[in-house]
Amino acid sequence: MPIEREKVEQALDKTRPMLQRDGGDVELVDVTNDGRVFVRLKGACGGCPMATMTLKSFIERSLKKDVPEVTSVQQVR
Repeated sequence: MPIEREKVEQALDKTRPMLQRDGGDVELVDVTNDGRVFVRLKGACGGCPMATMTLKSFIERSLKKDVPEVTSVQQVR
């Protein structure tokens, strides 16, 4: 069963304030039927050396909590 893009957007909205506080943001690029979510880190987050940790430890964990069908979150440039 495909993941509703709107549910993923709503979950990402919960992560945005922390990212925006540091001058960054996240953009939803795609959601696949097998649960992979593709995002683009923007602003300060796009070039941050901690971007991978932010993606996996914060964004992916938050999405999986709110949308259990999510299997992974991957960054696109």
